[in-house]
Amino acid sequence: MTLHLRLTSSLEKMFHQKTIADVKQLATTSILANETLSFQAQYFLPSTERKTRRTLHWSVEGELAPWLQVYQVTSVPGHLPCYNTVDDHYLTTEPGLFPDLLMPLTGPTMQITCNYQGALWLCLTPPPEGLPPGEHTITLRFYEEAENSVMSEAALVVTVLPATLPAQQLYHTEWIHTDCLANYYQLTVFSEEYWQAVRKFVQSAVAHGVNMMLTPLFTPPLDTAPGTVRTEVQLIDVFDDGQGGYRFGFERLARWVDLCRTEGIRDFEIAHFFTQWGAAHAPHIAVQLPDGSREPRFGWHTDAFGEQWRQFLSAFLPQLTAWFDEQGLRDRVWFHISDEPTDQHLENYRKASDLLRPLIPGYRTLDALSDYDFYRLGLVEKPVTASDHLEPFLENQVPGLWTYYCCAQYLDVANRFMAQPSLRNRILGVQLWLYRIEGFLHWGFNFYNSELSREAIDPFAVTDGLQAFPAGDPFLVYPGKDFTPLPSIRLKVLLEAMQDLRALQCLEALQGRAAVEALVDDVMGMRITFKAWPADAQKLLYLRAEVNRRIGTYME
Repeated sequence: MTLHLRLTSSLEKMFHQKTIADVKQLATTSILANETLSFQAQYFLPSTERKTRRTLHWSVEGELAPWLQVYQVTSVPGHLPCYNTVDDHYLTTEPGLFPDLLMPLTGPTMQITCNYQGALWLCLTPPPEGLPPGEHTITLRFYEEAENSVMSEAALVVTVLPATLPAQQLYHTEWIHTDCLANYYQLTVFSEEYWQAVRKFVQSAVAHGVNMMLTPLFTPPLDTAPGTVRTEVQLIDVFDDGQGGYRFGFERLARWVDLCRTEGIRDFEIAHFFTQWGAAHAPHIAVQLPDGSREPRFGWHTDAFGEQWRQFLSAFLPQLTAWFDEQGLRDRVWFHISDEPTDQHLENYRKASDLLRPLIPGYRTLDALSDYDFYRLGLVEKPVTASDHLEPFLENQVPGLWTYYCCAQYLDVANRFMAQPSLRNRILGVQLWLYRIEGFLHWGFNFYNSELSREAIDPFAVTDGLQAFPAGDPFLVYPGKDFTPLPSIRLKVLLEAMQDLRALQCLEALQGRAAVEALVDDVMGMRITFKAWPADAQKLLYLRAEVNRRIGTYME
């Protein structure tokens, strides 16, 4: 029996019908000492026997083995892989099974299905002190179950440079939806188990480059059908004092902030104070009455510009900002007004901005929006612009520009749908560096609901919000056992994009920006924009190798 085995880069996606002959082999690579490395082992076990599965022993050997985690690449269904209109940079437009979920291998054996193209994902994560510099060989071996003879093996030579990636400067937020954790794991919100789940998902996000956290003071008015309410996750206790005023409790917010800061979160974005796509209503807020009961005082029935909401904000926001000031967080807190307003919502957004911003003096605001007029008119301090609408913001040299993409950015620009090549995910890092982008936002780290949160879904079975979004758009991680998030290929590749950004910054500090820009142009064969980039994974891998080589020359 012969097990065909080949190592390849993280940018290959191994569909079951693909053959190893289609995959470019990886024999050598280089990384910086504090960098995470991902690569794959593609395998195929031919057989004519009736038995279709074999149990094989495996091992990973080499000096770097203690820091290596091995995953089985697992396929998940994608009923809606893309919208009707696509560009040339999709792997497929057909529904099917997509390699995405990474299941950890924890024992010395694994099941291999005969005549089935499969893959392992190997992830080398550096310890806090960094990986030992030098040239190291990582060897993956497979053995027969009943014999100790080597059945197949493959080796990768990894050169660890005596240099480190600089600290991440990019603001990076991936929205964690804690109501989805409560729903999936069937947890009582704010129970100890709930806090455990939140902590583990925050840990996963931070480990993959997230340093900013959406903070639900009140149940966020996001992806919610009008007239409905998502599972309440309100961090602020609101009390009706019985005399026409309010008292506020900040204990749960304090626990949230402490948890996030302990796990490495640097900045906090406060969930929106006005409803999505129009800023017409207040978010859902439950208020405790003097008799101890609770009522939904604010929500879809609340006029965003009525006296009731104005009075509440006038009472609440001065106390909230005073609390943040006491915590030393004035420079680390950002406020949202309303998500994704369009030109038809400009007047509503203006009124919402005029209402909120005077009540939070010294604090910054940001929102995902793509119409330049919102910024030109001074309605938002920090526009977070869709990646396919950046041109007017770049042409007008908006300082400290942020960007985002979601399901709507399905043509030409970077994204991370399952049906797209991993190159399209990773090219983002180069784009962020080239255009000096300050922040990146995405709405779905773990959105396990259908569109508009009409119902909870099982993300292992539904990856497209019940055929509402291209498969993969709503989440980057899967909910594993013991509240532990399971990574996706897309999460690991996104981390590589963030590392590419930092490596380019490292070389820029050594050689100057002009020299590094010239290198990018030369290797990629063009001036990359957000809508134009070479659809050649080998070019991107070569660029990163050349960046590392040049950094290495300064370490000699």
